[in-house]
Amino acid sequence: MNKYSTIEIEKELQISTIWLNRPEIHNAFNERMISEITDAYSILNADENTRIIVIRGKGKSFCAGADLNWMKDVSNYSDKENYNESFKLSVCFNIIYTSPKVTIAVVHGAAIGGANGLLAASDFVYANSNTVFSLSEVKIGIIPACIGPYIIKRVGEFPAKEFMLSGLRFNGNLAEKKGLINKSLEEGDLEDYVQKSMKLILTSGPNAIARCKELIHNLCNELNHKQSLEYTAKMIADIRSSKEGQEGMSAFLEKRKPNWISDSYKLDK
Repeated sequence: MNKYSTIEIEKELQISTIWLNRPEIHNAFNERMISEITDAYSILNADENTRIIVIRGKGKSFCAGADLNWMKDVSNYSDKENYNESFKLSVCFNIIYTSPKVTIAVVHGAAIGGANGLLAASDFVYANSNTVFSLSEVKIGIIPACIGPYIIKRVGEFPAKEFMLSGLRFNGNLAEKKGLINKSLEEGDLEDYVQKSMKLILTSGPNAIARCKELIHNLCNELNHKQSLEYTAKMIADIRSSKEGQEGMSAFLEKRKPNWISDSYKLDK
């Protein structure tokens, strides 16, 4: 794993955690952090020993969005340089969204502006109920552009308008109600819930998860209904005959655990 200055990576068995590590400015991101997050996901996406990628924030907040000093500097770039810098942010969110691993964001404190792209692009988002969320870009005369596709996928058109046009500040409970996050919990309950969720995920076949994510992505983004008929039939035929598919079905019939379940992450009875 490469050495980073704005993030830290922790690995425990099959779970890799990316820690945003600029706590002195509430983990606001700049060009270095964007590059390092993108690089870390790229490496972990290809790591056979990683099955879940978690993103969290050090200190008091998950992420305060873009570092305004960096944003101000970028505004003085040439048009091409400005676009290229912005496109790197789009690539960062997309590498999370298209990851073959299960991606989880654990959010606390605050998730402001572009921070919501990091969480909305993840498969699962869990937050403290007192977390402050805001798509606040319009308040400083800009727009939530690069995060837009992921916010709209999460909450839909009209709730996205409510958040994006008003810059409303809201807590974890409303974020869950609107679909921006999967679950809002009290601080003392959050970690237990995250651990149980990860244990449950790790009982599923790793190849099945990657192929299922591919299936969902293509059905939601790439294929019309007619194309999906042949595509889905081919997908299930392939996975049924795969080594993992055969192992999973054999394990079920033989009333045993499949070989991808580690004793360390077996669900409590």
